[in-house]
Amino acid sequence: MDFPTHISFPHDRPLRLLQITDCHLGEYPGEELLGLNTDESLHDVMSLVANEPADLIINTGDVSSHGHVGSYSRYQTLVDGYTQVPHAWIPGNHDLPDAMDAAVKGGSPRVIDAGQWQFILLSTYVQGHEHGDLTAQELDFLAQTLAASDKPALIFLHHQPQPVGSAWIDQYIVRAHADFFALVDPCARVKGVVWGHVHQAYDQMRGHIRMLASPSTCIQFLPDNDEFALDDAMPGIRWFELNADGTFDTGIKRIAHRDYPIDFNSTGY
Repeated sequence: MDFPTHISFPHDRPLRLLQITDCHLGEYPGEELLGLNTDESLHDVMSLVANEPADLIINTGDVSSHGHVGSYSRYQTLVDGYTQVPHAWIPGNHDLPDAMDAAVKGGSPRVIDAGQWQFILLSTYVQGHEHGDLTAQELDFLAQTLAASDKPALIFLHHQPQPVGSAWIDQYIVRAHADFFALVDPCARVKGVVWGHVHQAYDQMRGHIRMLASPSTCIQFLPDNDEFALDDAMPGIRWFELNADGTFDTGIKRIAHRDYPIDFNSTGY
């Protein structure tokens, strides 16, 4: 499926958006991350998505475990096998943006318009590093995009732009977070900032902006823990219902409990 730049939906109801993130697919089907078959867990999550009404799916990165070209094609085939909902993505630190762009006609969209809403997709990818950043070019793109419309907007990144409360992963925060917030904080049309990377749910207010992260489709990190540790929470998604007046509702939905063979004694990945 080609990536969308405009989404049509019935305007007599809210726009329905799903965020999925951090799939960590291996080069070949059945590869594992800390004992978990990431294809299996993504299938389980997509079974959930197939029964969840939606107009658009956005994946906030780490689609692949090591940027394997085949993993991106497999991801798209898997998603399209469960739903015909349009979907888009942004790169995470484990991805390779060139391989992602090569996997789909036209590459990834930067801006998606849907009724009264606009979704702005940013790359925080830094080649060869775990941390996130926003280049001067990316910040300039954001500034121009914010100035070009008055639609309510959600901004999507892979890395967290503010700490989530776990020192081990907060060291990888977006380096240019101060420059990012200098653009975003005074912009009334930005209603939410949404990211992946942290493999856990997060929901806090920053002024008028709702700051949000989603569970991974594979392993989950234990929240509020300064050392690396896994949580026994199930994989899941974040859903959004976006109203024409610029307000929205959001929440987390997880798959039913499964006894995945996860290595909970691991000290890293």
